[in-house]
Amino acid sequence: MDLHDFYTGRTFDAHCLFGAHFEGDCVTFRTYAPGAQAVELIGEFNGWQGMPMTREGQGGIFSCRIQGAKPGMLYKYKIRPAAGGEADHCDPYGFWMELRPGSASALWPLGGYRFTDEAWMAARSRAFDAPVNIYEMHFGSWKKDETRENGWYRYDEIADKLIAHVKENGYNYIEFMPLSEHPADCSWGYQNTGFFAPTSRYGTPDQLKELIDKCHAAGIGVLLDFVPVHFALDAYALANYDGTALYEYPHSDVGVSEWGSCNFMHSRGEVCSFLQSAAHYWLEEFHFDGLRMDAISRMIYWQGDPSRGVNGNAVSFLQTMNAGLRRLHPTAMLIAEDSTNFPKVTAPVEYGGLGFDYKWDLGWMNDTLDYFKKTPEERRAQYHKLTFSMAYFPQEHYLLPLSHDEVVHGKAAIVQKRRLRTKISAGAGAVPVYDGASG
Repeated sequence: MDLHDFYTGRTFDAHCLFGAHFEGDCVTFRTYAPGAQAVELIGEFNGWQGMPMTREGQGGIFSCRIQGAKPGMLYKYKIRPAAGGEADHCDPYGFWMELRPGSASALWPLGGYRFTDEAWMAARSRAFDAPVNIYEMHFGSWKKDETRENGWYRYDEIADKLIAHVKENGYNYIEFMPLSEHPADCSWGYQNTGFFAPTSRYGTPDQLKELIDKCHAAGIGVLLDFVPVHFALDAYALANYDGTALYEYPHSDVGVSEWGSCNFMHSRGEVCSFLQSAAHYWLEEFHFDGLRMDAISRMIYWQGDPSRGVNGNAVSFLQTMNAGLRRLHPTAMLIAEDSTNFPKVTAPVEYGGLGFDYKWDLGWMNDTLDYFKKTPEERRAQYHKLTFSMAYFPQEHYLLPLSHDEVVHGKAAIVQKRRLRTKISAGAGAVPVYDGASG
């Protein structure tokens, strides 16, 4: 990794330097904490007793090297900020983590799994001229094993069941809601604590790779939700990492998202390098066929509000990241979940666009579902709900989703959507009647 590129937000391989890397019988640890006075490595391999890490030059990088550590062993960094105090943090570049409520990173060697999907990867395309039918799912709740405490299947265990289901129903892609480590089981995974760590709820990184390998063998592409906007505020993770606002904005007016999480500060080169390296990591290391990037409107505009203006630094980051990912992974899909009318979201970066391949058309989804909740009589005057979004079709490459956005917060499942209307009949009073078709 080129350090100048890291500091200026141009690198896509920061995870090759930072994190914990096996080298023969040793493991080398590196973390970036420019605001720290000192950093110690603590873990199972040293009885959780602090081992001082050495500052490399003046650039804020701390490192150390140990012998005897094994895959799966837990570790953290004890960071002592220049302003005083100390805090134990998981590794921002850690490749695995322990199961919640624990919050330590876990050692995991890269490159151990051998994929057998060479033919799939060689023939893969962005499907501009081919059918795309995506099955979106949350891994932990899709199917439960009632014999287990949490009901979770492992990544590799669920593969055959999932493949059979999507093929039976005519899907050719699976989109997993975020699999990066996150603290809460009740969450769908959009507030992350481990941007390089597949959640340990469902197994090891290699078991996730086996799942993807099996999908490719069955002719099914696999997409991953990726969250470059914000992160969980848990104190053991990225928040206030080195005693300063290293990853987040220092001011709450732009630093705190509508979900109560911390917004990434995309004006910092180190943050940009962190995020685009994570995006590259999921595509390269796990053979995902594309990334659906969440909440892009919150990057285009400050706090997602057009009246507050365009966030130029975040837009520039998106262009740099997407251009780099296109160069590194020319056949991987890049999808923007964006509900704004910001222009050229799916135009190439060299033509002033953001560089996405597809845009998630939430307007089409909302209008279509609303139309089908109308009574047959009402629909005659509401046909424009089916045609309105078509006026925008020439502007972008759209995907037309019926996604989790329409089943969250009590909105009910697609097949349950009905319109409750009141029918007044003589002598019967007000009788509630469920009417309208399902989505």
